[in-house]
Amino acid sequence: MNRLFDDVFRGFDSRLPSFGGVSSLGAGWPSVEISNGEKEIKVMAEVPGLEQKDIEVLLDDGVLTLRGEKRSETEDKDRQFSERYYGRFERRIPVGYEVKEDEADARFKNGVLTVTLPKSEKAQSQVKRIDIKS
Repeated sequence: MNRLFDDVFRGFDSRLPSFGGVSSLGAGWPSVEISNGEKEIKVMAEVPGLEQKDIEVLLDDGVLTLRGEKRSETEDKDRQFSERYYGRFERRIPVGYEVKEDEADARFKNGVLTVTLPKSEKAQSQVKRIDIKS
């Protein structure tokens, strides 16, 4: 009987709340994609089911913070099983100090948040190619 119980619930432990109240699944939510271009850093976050008003974007001391809350559409008493993530989230992404904070831009469309952070001239000129020797 124990083996049957273990087999059924194997893998669910990663979705159970931790002592801090944040599940390990939610710790990496929303999923992000970061592009480091020549002139800008672009961060794209998938936040399906959210609206623009549900998300807050902050940039402070070279750290981009995405935070918000995804609310459930049904009451818990009606839900039998769910793999969806609900609740508060916060992602902190270090982007460095060499961005033009006053020119940062955030756009939200079709469940995708795109934050564009233009690099300063100093950051653009700091890239140095290092030759590889054999």
